[in-house]
Amino acid sequence: MQKKTVRDVDMKGKRVIMRVDFNVPLKDGVITDDTRIQAALPTIKYVLEQGAGLVLMSHLGRPKGEKKPEFSLAPVAAYLNNLIDADVKMATDVVGAEVQAAVADVKPGDVLVLENTRYYNEEEGKKCTAEEQDAYAKELASFGDIFVNDAFGTAHRSHASTAVITKFANESVSGFLLEKEIEYLGNAVANPERPFVAIVGGAKVSGKLEVLTALMEKVDTILIGGGMAYTFLKAQGYNIGGSLVEDDLLTKATEILAAAEAKGVKFLLPSDNLAADAFSNEANTEVVGKEIQDGWMALDIGPETTATYAAEIASAKTVVWNGPMGCFEMPTFAKGTMGVCQAVADSDSISIIGGGDSVAAVNVSGLADKMSHISTGGGASLEFLEGKALPGVVALDDKDSGSCCGTCGCGC
Repeated sequence: MQKKTVRDVDMKGKRVIMRVDFNVPLKDGVITDDTRIQAALPTIKYVLEQGAGLVLMSHLGRPKGEKKPEFSLAPVAAYLNNLIDADVKMATDVVGAEVQAAVADVKPGDVLVLENTRYYNEEEGKKCTAEEQDAYAKELASFGDIFVNDAFGTAHRSHASTAVITKFANESVSGFLLEKEIEYLGNAVANPERPFVAIVGGAKVSGKLEVLTALMEKVDTILIGGGMAYTFLKAQGYNIGGSLVEDDLLTKATEILAAAEAKGVKFLLPSDNLAADAFSNEANTEVVGKEIQDGWMALDIGPETTATYAAEIASAKTVVWNGPMGCFEMPTFAKGTMGVCQAVADSDSISIIGGGDSVAAVNVSGLADKMSHISTGGGASLEFLEGKALPGVVALDDKDSGSCCGTCGCGC
């Protein structure tokens, strides 16, 4: 990675404004998954240990430019207060005179959490002018002597708090999480150990078209699961019953299959499926082949497919996984996804898990500590694997020496 990191700047006695990804799931004001908070802790603790004061900013959900209490970061600030040896305070807003006064009081060792950056349209650059977004970003930049971006989950967005802020910051560097994400994903893109296996699941082909196209230039094998599999099976002429399908992408699915064959990429689809007569955990189920009768829908890969995929994973040296194999949220249809989890955990591969549903599945499986790297950014990891430059990374300061490999996605 040819971008400066927190190791490259002197923080002692300074104030740091840091973008984190605290977009965590909440239920009745209680955090139900703290993965993203835990992922930011190494950088938070490092900054404080260096003798700096810290101002944290993040978005949470989609308040769409309105100050809605249900999207407040207050529960996150309270949660963080129990995880670090510092007094964590919560700001009343994101910008404005009151926030400026609170920021001015931040001393070395102090932590202040700003409110949801998406309380303002200027964060995403919507319903505002470029000048208004710049003014918002400039005020955020004024809250610190150094800007640190450790929010990989939003690095693919050119938002005020992730990219525009660097126009006004004195120094802009990455945190440890962002550095780690780029390292793992960069190696997978530029120099993977082979065999390289990609596991791609989820509901729709449409959301994965570009990544499938990009992966075919890099991987040896692609394993397809989830609802997207049935568009491919229908394109091959199979009856898929009431399974999820994108009829407008049947031609594209056929083209992808042909491209994989032409490139010598093994492109595997489910050979058997767990079908149900209703979308319910209590539905009647039956293991069927590639043909699914009318009135039934496939909601998981079958045991034969799970075994086949596990064998491919066992031989891999690099595995990238994005998207579950079925509706794993319902226990009846979780066996395929859990089987893939176990296979990845048991393999000797460098394993990279990306995408919210894949990460959730790995956490449910209890095998998270067996994975090499669990990415905090679904969309960002996909765009990185597609070979796209990430605005939140490109905007950071370059290191003074060395040259860019041109493949890591850092844009330097």
